[in-house]
Amino acid sequence: MTAADLHEPVDITRRRSRALVGAAVHRHAALSRAGITERIFTHAFSGLVYPQIWEDPAVDLEAMQLEPGQHVVAIASGGCNILSYLAAAPVRITGVDLNTAHIALNRLKHAAIRHLDYGEFHSLFADAATARNVRLFDQKLARRLDLQSRRYWTSRDWRGRRRISAFARGFYRSGLLGRFIATGHALARSLGGNPAAIATAQSLEDQRAIFEREIRPLLRRPVVRSILDQRASLFGLGIPPAQYEALSEGRPMHEVIEERLERLACSFDLKDNYFAWQAFNKGYGRGGPVPAYLEQQNFSALRERIDDVRILNISLTAHLAAQPAQSVDRFVLLDAQDWMADDVLAELWQEITRTASPKARVIFRTAGRDTILPGRIPDSVLDQWSYMAPQSVELGARDRSAIYGGFHLYIKKA
Repeated sequence: MTAADLHEPVDITRRRSRALVGAAVHRHAALSRAGITERIFTHAFSGLVYPQIWEDPAVDLEAMQLEPGQHVVAIASGGCNILSYLAAAPVRITGVDLNTAHIALNRLKHAAIRHLDYGEFHSLFADAATARNVRLFDQKLARRLDLQSRRYWTSRDWRGRRRISAFARGFYRSGLLGRFIATGHALARSLGGNPAAIATAQSLEDQRAIFEREIRPLLRRPVVRSILDQRASLFGLGIPPAQYEALSEGRPMHEVIEERLERLACSFDLKDNYFAWQAFNKGYGRGGPVPAYLEQQNFSALRERIDDVRILNISLTAHLAAQPAQSVDRFVLLDAQDWMADDVLAELWQEITRTASPKARVIFRTAGRDTILPGRIPDSVLDQWSYMAPQSVELGARDRSAIYGGFHLYIKKA
């Protein structure tokens, strides 16, 4: 295999990712204002978006009530939650994603679980900012990856750097979300604030005081409000045009962002909230909280169970359409339904309902507070499910990522 064999086809995989994302996002004519915005988002979303997934797996696990041997189908994203589910229970998991970069990240994590010891695995995905990680990839992982994933990590970015080198520079500052957070920190510093100061807090009271001193004044600056009220400015959070309205709920976007950043900064103890560390420290703090899949106590279970996970570059609906009836016990939809037109949403839920086992559970999040299903999918489908409204509200309030308006749990009627 030549160097050209490894590097050139990455453009092909990016085009595939762009085509799949475009099919999910595009609702308007290409030359309309809305259509142009959608296509700008599609271009941005076709590369790595989420170095870390932003849904709380502890909340997911409480809602799903996993039992050994169950089959989970989940949108993969950055792969953190899939592995946290696997650490919690010996289940079969199928992860699907439209984004080829996310597929490559998931498969890199799985190869690392199989072929690295815990210290090396922690270095790669918790520290994620040392030259050692590139050597680990070259010496122990590259040859064990599938060809497409190896091509992704050995290809070069627009600066000529191999993509795997992000793990030497600070992986959690890469990707669309990582760069958005880093840009936010740079803007804050230029305006005299320091969001990273919250990492020094020793209590919830400290967190509140630092937020009021360092962050809220920035969010009240006219220039910051103006930026946040621009739709394209939130592409870095992975928020497509169709989700913007649901997130704003008719309010100025700067008010919504201030409200949710306040919750992230002040509502959960920093010692137990790795989402806050990512937002305010641009990575996991040394000795601080990490996702369950990165905890040493779970590593042996992950290694024993990793062969029960598969990752596919396909839409969720297309995957389910090829599965037998009543073959899936749990469905994890993240916030993907916020993107969907009514006909696409109805088709998805027809396949979910067909493939759901008795008493199957579906969990998802929404940018707004309310469930989006009533009136958008056929009553004949929705009537086969029970919406657990009080439990959904309770679980959503405990989601440490703090960025979603609602968490929702549906259970298939027996």
